[in-house]
Parts: sequence; C-alpha cells; structure tokens
Amino acid sequence: MSFDTWALIVVAAFFGLVVFAGVFAGALLPVSRAIDAVNLRIGKAVTWLVLFAVLVSAVNAVVRKVFSSSSNAWLEVQWYMFAGIVLLGASYTLLRNEHVRIDVISGRFSRRGLAKIDIFGLVVFLLPMTCILLWLSWPLFANSVIRSTAGTTSHGFAEVIAGLFDSSGWTRSDQAGGLIRWPALMLIPIGFLLLSLQGFSELVKRFAYLKGLITDPNEKLGAHGTN
Repeated sequence: MSFDTWALIVVAAFFGLVVFAGVFAGALLPVSRAIDAVNLRIGKAVTWLVLFAVLVSAVNAVVRKVFSSSSNAWLEVQWYMFAGIVLLGASYTLLRNEHVRIDVISGRFSRRGLAKIDIFGLVVFLLPMTCILLWLSWPLFANSVIRSTAGTTSHGFAEVIAGLFDSSGWTRSDQAGGLIRWPALMLIPIGFLLLSLQGFSELVKRFAYLKGLITDPNEKLGAHGTN
C-alpha cells in the first residue's frame, strides 16, 4: 500500500473520529470518565516515583563518595523511573490541564472559543502524534524482548507477550552491570497509548461542553489561559 493511500486512510480516520465524538459526545461521556479514572489512578501512583528516584539518587551518591563503590544498575534505575514519570505522567498532566498553554493567545478567546481551539489541537496535533509514536515505538519494545533474526521485520503481539517469559531473547544494557532494556522501552508505547486515550477523552469533553452537557472542562481544574 502506497504512502498516499495510508495518508488518506489516516486523514479519513481522524475525520471520522471527530464526527463520531461530536455526534455521540453525550453517550461517550461514561467512556471519558472511565479513561479519566484510569489515568488519575496511574498519575497519582507515578508521583511516588519522584520520591523513589530522589532516594535512589541520594543513596547512590553517598555510597559512591563514602565507599568509592557504585553500579551502573543504580544509575539506570534512576533513568527508568524518570522515564516512567514523564511517559506515564503525561496523560495525567493532560487530564489535570497542567500542560503549557500560550496565554497571550488563549487568553483572548472565550471559553467556548478555547474549547474549539482545544478540539482543533487534539485532532490535528496531539492525537496524530501520539498514534504515530505509539506505532513507531512498538518495534523498539518488541525487539528488546525478542532477539530479531535475519529477515525478521516485526513481531506479533502474542509472540512478544510470550517473549516476556523467556529471558534468552532479552536485550541488556551495554554498560557493565546494566539492566535489561524492555521495561524502559515498554513505557514508551504504554505512555503514548494512555496519552491517546486521554486525548480522546478530552475531545469528547470539549464536544460535550459545546453541547451544554457538562461544565467547562478547563474551568473545573483551573486550566492555564482561562478567566
């Protein structure tokens, strides 16, 4: 299938998504609330990684200075936790409306106008980006679980899940004492999947607000750029 054909399919899919979310916004609100609940729980759990990362960093620094001993594993654990904070916390940030807005621009619009801008941004920028990165990140994770052979370009979902229980194919860090790679690489598709779902939830809420079904989703959490 040519690139032009794929592009048309993607554009048609997102156009259909807008129509679907707009027409059935009221019926989709329970789905939106379920997505919000999942990302809220994950986000609150991920906040503990900040504390753990600080503790690991402090202990690692003390041991290195006092006992002149350290391990790359501890350094990589910090990287993994930081990756978890960013990737798993992105959807929570979007849910809380704590992402950065350009106040000079957004502050000039009414609440309904800002909701329309949000719809445009979600459909044209956020959702295409998250879906593309989700698609591109899966092979990175799959290849860290199953060692690819010559001529192999991709691995099926069931094959990858089975590979999680067979350590012979796991890719490890090239640093001495380093960790296996797949837990960190797994965070990438999971993070963008959660962000895609939250983006869809926000899209539904913006349409529902414009229909008068709910209060302003920006107002309830004190989003930036609102009055």
